[in-house]
Amino acid sequence: MSRILVIDDEKSIRNTLREILEYEKYIVDDAADGATGLKLVNEHKYDAILCDIKMPNMDGIEVLTRIFEITDTPVIMISGHGTIETAVEAIKKGAYDYIAKPLDLNRLLITLRNARDRTSLIDETRLLKRKIGANYEMIGASEVMQQIRTMIAKVAPTEARVMITGDNGTGKELVARHLHALSNRSAGPFIEVNCAAIPAELIESNLFGHEKGSFTSAIKQHKGDFEQANGGTLFLDEIGDMSLSAQSKVLRALQENKITRVGGEKEIPVDVRVIAATNKNIREEIRNKTFREDLYHRLSVILIDVPPLTKRSEDIPLLTDHFIAEYCLCMGKAKMEITTEAMNELKTMPWTGNIRELKNVIERLAILCDNTITEADVRRFTIY
Repeated sequence: MSRILVIDDEKSIRNTLREILEYEKYIVDDAADGATGLKLVNEHKYDAILCDIKMPNMDGIEVLTRIFEITDTPVIMISGHGTIETAVEAIKKGAYDYIAKPLDLNRLLITLRNARDRTSLIDETRLLKRKIGANYEMIGASEVMQQIRTMIAKVAPTEARVMITGDNGTGKELVARHLHALSNRSAGPFIEVNCAAIPAELIESNLFGHEKGSFTSAIKQHKGDFEQANGGTLFLDEIGDMSLSAQSKVLRALQENKITRVGGEKEIPVDVRVIAATNKNIREEIRNKTFREDLYHRLSVILIDVPPLTKRSEDIPLLTDHFIAEYCLCMGKAKMEITTEAMNELKTMPWTGNIRELKNVIERLAILCDNTITEADVRRFTIY
């Protein structure tokens, strides 16, 4: 249920608004002066605030200004003594709307509904930003993580191509995203390509695009990932699974900074920084003639190896606390605790799926456990 605060020195206005809004299923608090209203704003979260302009001791414009020092809740100014100048001043100060007394009931309810929707949208946006930020945050204080951060800081501002190696679930994509975020291309696009997830017969079309009619299902022209990443970063994840045919075209694109769409003849210039990642031993793939050595040398100007979680077990408590906070926020639960014994148990596990597996386990524990995660919970809900 939405919660509304009414600040007005006239008791009859407060009572009338309370009666109307409670009938419309709102929860209503009221205050007879600005000081009391500000106290309530400090104590509760409101979806919208109705505030009179003409009040003793502290007028509505001052209340409006002080509300925005506490919260960004939409404030609707109401007054029976206002002028156009007063309304303009209120809007300039950040008021969501201005309604003159006697209040038009329909307009009031529509304005409140819109203000409530705005509050919901702001809250959802904040939550989404938190989730996105959490998804791409590098967690860890171990020596190896400090070394990786130092390497990223040195390499990111350059145009050097980077090859990131490491087992599945270690966080290779996070490294790539941080390289992009700290680069001179950060304002440009970050295009991720999972080479292992695209069928071999489609990888070239995905990377370089195709012209209309170049094959049966090509009903229109398509810009490939190289073109879409122009001015930014192209992240080729699991590049060890790319076909030799596509590898040769990627090599040419890197050498000439030009691509040709499938079925096309025109050369298209591209300005792309390529970051590649693989969980395979590329040297072994080269010996087996499944990966081009010349492409490897083009891509691996800088090598960054991301270690498995078992090699940085001192980071497990930090990662665990981070994931617990993330999932409790998503589920609307109070922050859960984890016992020292439970944390020690997590630190001794093999984690063959690395951070991705740890994240899944913490999500499972956050859902199935009560307020505290115990050692018994970890053993019960972790499959080994």
